[in-house]
Amino acid sequence: MPRLFTGLEIPAEIGQTLSSLRGGLPGARWVDPDDYHLTLRFIGDIDGVTANEIASTLFRVNRKPFEVTLQGLSSFGGKKPRAVVASVVPSKPLIELQAELERLMQRVGLDPEGRKFTPHVTLARLRGDVSSRDVADYLSIRGYFPSKVFKAERFVLYSARASTGGGPYIVEAPYELTA
Repeated sequence: MPRLFTGLEIPAEIGQTLSSLRGGLPGARWVDPDDYHLTLRFIGDIDGVTANEIASTLFRVNRKPFEVTLQGLSSFGGKKPRAVVASVVPSKPLIELQAELERLMQRVGLDPEGRKFTPHVTLARLRGDVSSRDVADYLSIRGYFPSKVFKAERFVLYSARASTGGGPYIVEAPYELTA
């Protein structure tokens, strides 16, 4: 039973920049730079028949390439931080692509995504004993980096092994943005 999600790949040169921000936060499990991505829609653990239906349904997406801007670091989890992320500017084409993928997944029969879409690239997952103070200190030192922009020319269907943190991620199918 594969665990699937759709996302945008992060170009290697931007991945290099992001990987230079690793370290300096005790209790952080840093994501391998090869696994950096921007999740568009988490699908979850599904059977092979549904996986094939999803893969063929995604070919219906007909959108133009667009620019994606990464801008600064932040964390998720508030007083109980659980991740350090590179923030992504929520542009109109990005939001529209994500919304279309959400509609397609619901048509296939999946439940609606329970969380609001907040575009980001996860850099580290944090253990429960990491304090919000440690995260704030890390972000004050490393949280700024010059904006990085890339052109999203495709999105992909990824698979992940069923574990905490998931990686390594495998591209199961690419879907070109060419409208």
